[in-house]
Amino acid sequence: MRTSTVITALLLFSYNWISVSGSETLDTVEVHSGEDVTLLCPNISGTPTQTEWFTLVNGTKPRCISSMYKSDNQTTYCDGFKHGFEMSSNMSTVFLKIQQVDLSNSALYFCGFYIGKHTVISSAVHLNVQGNSESVKQDEFKPEKEPDGMTNLMTVILGALTVLLTIVIIVLAVKIRKLHKAVTEQQQERNKNLGSDDLNYAALSFHSKPKRKHKPTSKREPEPNVVYAATR
Repeated sequence: MRTSTVITALLLFSYNWISVSGSETLDTVEVHSGEDVTLLCPNISGTPTQTEWFTLVNGTKPRCISSMYKSDNQTTYCDGFKHGFEMSSNMSTVFLKIQQVDLSNSALYFCGFYIGKHTVISSAVHLNVQGNSESVKQDEFKPEKEPDGMTNLMTVILGALTVLLTIVIIVLAVKIRKLHKAVTEQQQERNKNLGSDDLNYAALSFHSKPKRKHKPTSKREPEPNVVYAATR
């Protein structure tokens, strides 16, 4: 395959400068999503040659789908088109079967033949995939996917952690309550002891005897009827 020639031809085609041989109009094929469709391309080569299918989506760069040399040769598929696409041919027609199409398959498809050192575009067809209302409804009412093993394991782990944290919180609450009760009892006992000491001190203060007051010694008065004599 002559890569430079093919790229030039594809770029010209993307800008609508390549004329489609054998037809002046663009065929349109309409199909519903989920169905199979087979696109046809007239074989304009009288001898075995390199034949290819291409696609162009919304004016983007053309992409290679598949290629083959002759009908009995193995088909080569380009990246992104190895599943769901099947290319075949006979002496008169080249086929491209697309299995279970969806909306992303809506595009322009065309085939080319390498003839006389040039790639010639044989025909082009526009594939229009229409959404299937029934399939949409089925998707809307499709049951939710059951959780896998990893999801179940995570659920069990989270449940166990929740239970463990709950137990830890309860144990801490009980310990805090007991500690608070013990502190309260100690405080009450201390207050009680302080109250007894105050009463004892008050009782001692109340029963203490006052100190006796000593009267000063008074001068003895002379007794009556007593004769005092003075001597020198």
